[in-house]
Amino acid sequence: MSGTRVLVLNSGSSSVKYQLLDMRGGERLAVGLVERIGEETSRLKHTTAGGESREWSGAVPDHEAALKAVAAELAGDGLGLDSPELAAIGHRVVHGGKRFTEPTVIDAAVLAEIERLIPVAPLHNPANLTGIRTARALRPDLPQVAVFDTAFHSTMPESAARYAIDVETADAHRVRRYGFHGTSHAYVSRETAGLLGRDPEDVNVIVLHLGNGASASAVRGGRCVDTSMGLTPLEGLVMGTRSGDMDPAVIFHLMRVGGMSADEIDTLLNTRSGLTGLCGDNDMREIRRRVDAGDERARLAFDIYIHRLKKYIGAYYAVLGRVDAVTFTAGVGENSAPVREAALAGLGGLGLAVDGGLNAARGGGARLISPPDARVAVAVVPTDEELEIATQTYALVNGSGNLT
Repeated sequence: MSGTRVLVLNSGSSSVKYQLLDMRGGERLAVGLVERIGEETSRLKHTTAGGESREWSGAVPDHEAALKAVAAELAGDGLGLDSPELAAIGHRVVHGGKRFTEPTVIDAAVLAEIERLIPVAPLHNPANLTGIRTARALRPDLPQVAVFDTAFHSTMPESAARYAIDVETADAHRVRRYGFHGTSHAYVSRETAGLLGRDPEDVNVIVLHLGNGASASAVRGGRCVDTSMGLTPLEGLVMGTRSGDMDPAVIFHLMRVGGMSADEIDTLLNTRSGLTGLCGDNDMREIRRRVDAGDERARLAFDIYIHRLKKYIGAYYAVLGRVDAVTFTAGVGENSAPVREAALAGLGGLGLAVDGGLNAARGGGARLISPPDARVAVAVVPTDEELEIATQTYALVNGSGNLT
């Protein structure tokens, strides 16, 4: 195989994010987004390696039209999908169930299994499938690889992955903890080890992926042993619009006493809960502005968010036994110094603390924000899910994974 470029596609229900990378050095040759697919006015933004951006608005009726528009933009830069330099297309797929525990070359059987998993990922897998089918139609001769959000978490022991319900019922309906954000947790845990100058196999890390969706993981020696999201991305931390952990009997109560349907409760817990449900905002910057202005509702939302986060840090410290680093990543984790400070406040007995100056300083790269003599390192590591998908895709189609 002579090509060294990988196109990464992340297809949502009404959007396609893409990046074209050259795997000889991880250089981004192009980055872009098509959004509002199917609406009257769709929008495409395309940025070249040199930083030049182009935008246009127009009708993009479906994902096929979106990917054709992406192909046209790439061709305009001499990076067309017909280039012999293109080695593969890597697709983000949210749910891989128990079967897909590593990147997988896509064929008809793989497509059928991803489709079979739609009931446990109804918002994500259908959109991922649409992007895959469209890309395969455009380049049927090119290897296309599915990289699954759930794969990194497949190393969890049964004691962490199993729910305490009837085993036969659970197995019949594939009910277990799968976890999500796996490409981010894999990348960030490995980068954290590098930041410490150690091999991933020697490092225990608690990774806190804090964005609009949020998840925590306990990573021992490069392998996930526990994670906060479960059968779906609803479980775990307080998120932008999702409730996270909750007594499941609340659902029965809302059905019996509130007269709500299953679909209404599903919408409540996924789109009208979390920070949005608590204070009407899901942007942490706006919530902090309101807190600083004395808004008590925003203060309570922030305190609930931190309380849940702190509980998971403590729980995963106990699961790992020895922790070498706690790492913050994703939009909130990378950019909100108040969240990082509050999450670790009072945890000095566990060796966890942040240096005020280092924490407040804004930087674009991976960095330590703990005091130099801290027993446990605290790090900020920008996530790079696209690079992780491209790396896994290229390693699979290249056989040895050798980038030279």
